[in-house]
Amino acid sequence: MNAITTIEENKAMQVIDPQPTPASMLAIAVQQGAGIDMIERLMALQERMTAAAAKSDYDRAFSAFKSEAIKIIKARKVTDGPLKNKSYAELHDIVNAVTPALSKNGLSFSWKLTKDERDWLEVTCTVRHVGGHVESVSMGGPPDAGGAKNAIQARASTVSYLERYTLKAALGVAEQDDDTDGNAPAAPTFDVAGALHEIETVTTWDALEKAWKRLGKEALAAKSKPAYDQLKAAVLARQKALRPAASEGAAA
Repeated sequence: MNAITTIEENKAMQVIDPQPTPASMLAIAVQQGAGIDMIERLMALQERMTAAAAKSDYDRAFSAFKSEAIKIIKARKVTDGPLKNKSYAELHDIVNAVTPALSKNGLSFSWKLTKDERDWLEVTCTVRHVGGHVESVSMGGPPDAGGAKNAIQARASTVSYLERYTLKAALGVAEQDDDTDGNAPAAPTFDVAGALHEIETVTTWDALEKAWKRLGKEALAAKSKPAYDQLKAAVLARQKALRPAASEGAAA
């Protein structure tokens, strides 16, 4: 192949693709014998554009998912302890409620135990789109030793609790009472996902203390003990990240 043929082929490619993509530019660069630096830059550009397109597809799918009429009922009633007569949705209730709408829009989720220490467990919930983009939420807490549980039951209880709340936080969904009385007064709401994001992004101990005091009061005002407990677990996890040596902290 001589130089004239190569030039003519390149011109033909430009006619076919008047707005070359990183992939087509990479093909031309390889064909013309471009240096490794140029090829690596084009490959990095292609990866960034692919990731951006995947994120855009995820955002559209997630928006469509949020438009679905998802109803999570608090079907399980607590029969003893400080929360007696309170209700909540069990993990399988939440999974059954959200899975059809997620699948319809090319979304799925999974959990992973990302920290497994004697006194601390962390669960990460990852939401995936078929286009490749993923979003994750992590939350940690100590083994739940209440109710005369053995060591294995205490850890399993905490993992189940963390799976339930990381899924709700990742999807931005909340439970509701099985109450059809339209005249019942609406309970104050608490933005759990927003509060968790704020806690996870603070960078100083003072900011964490201030955020905990404010958000903790808001959760209590909303009369949402699960949200309060979820927030407290997030504060403890952030406390550990900001000051590993501390044994007591903002949520004590």
